[in-house]
Amino acid sequence: MGHRTHGPGRLGVRAPSTDAREDTVTSGADQVAATPASPSDSGAWSTVRAYVSLCKPRIIELLLITTFPVMFLAERGVPSWWLVVATLIGGTLSASSANVLNCYLDRDIDAKMHRTSNRPLVTGQISPRAALVFGAVLGIASVLWLGLLVNWLSAALSFAAIVLYAWFYTIVLKRRTSQNIVWGGVAGCIPVLIGWSAVTNSLAWAPFVLFLFVFFWTPPHYWPLSMKFRDDYANAGVPMLPVIEDNVAVGKKIVLYAWATVLTSLVLIPVAPMGWLYTVVAVLSGGLFLMESHTLLRGARAGLSEAEIKPMRLFHYSISYVSVLFMAVAVDPLLYWALPGLG
Repeated sequence: MGHRTHGPGRLGVRAPSTDAREDTVTSGADQVAATPASPSDSGAWSTVRAYVSLCKPRIIELLLITTFPVMFLAERGVPSWWLVVATLIGGTLSASSANVLNCYLDRDIDAKMHRTSNRPLVTGQISPRAALVFGAVLGIASVLWLGLLVNWLSAALSFAAIVLYAWFYTIVLKRRTSQNIVWGGVAGCIPVLIGWSAVTNSLAWAPFVLFLFVFFWTPPHYWPLSMKFRDDYANAGVPMLPVIEDNVAVGKKIVLYAWATVLTSLVLIPVAPMGWLYTVVAVLSGGLFLMESHTLLRGARAGLSEAEIKPMRLFHYSISYVSVLFMAVAVDPLLYWALPGLG
């Protein structure tokens, strides 16, 4: 599977249907979803598990990792724990709504992809109508929760994230262009803005730098996963970049976005400003991210297969990278402002 170029005609990539769409996060996009309940399960507990799986908890976890550390940065210390809890609950409701609506809209292509064929809407464990109502209720609850308990700017950003994920990415982009995950990934960038606005009820340059960091990070995070499941996307008629272009072309773009990601992470240092802890973490973790990205490209240029290139290695490291970096975003202000001698 090394050097292959697939054209849309050959793979039968279809025009979008009126029944469209799927996951992003953070992410950005189709990331790792929770395992749904087995069709053989019975009873109320299996139904609860099925509804939870529609929310894709593992994607939500990644989104929240980019939310609460920004609250520490905005506060220049430790924010109110009640505010943190309220914001994370609101963010969970918002992300759950977007993910459920994604499953509803993408149920037709989920049935054609091996890794998503066991989702509750595909197996019939949950009806499309029930999923649509569930997603809408979660969305309304997220906006009201954040508006009444946090602030209305955060609520508006939450609503924007739902719309961008469920409509812009799933319906407008996903089945139309190989750049779907690039621009559709904007929805996965909004949690950093919500984290900042929850504390300050405003926005500033620092959260927008982190917004751009997540924006550039999303393609080199998601395209390796798309390489792994290339055939799945091809069978479903979804023009992900690895379906349309060969491994070398994909690898070059991954490296380009990886460099943009790391450089953007360094821009935060003078803008925030950040101290030595964040600087060290950003340089070291970013350096490893670049190394893994270049390793993937070298393997593609050598004509190695996906099994030999091991794209999931970069995918999994990208999750560790964003997690470690945002932890540094949270901890650095505690040293830099509370303990200036260590900053």
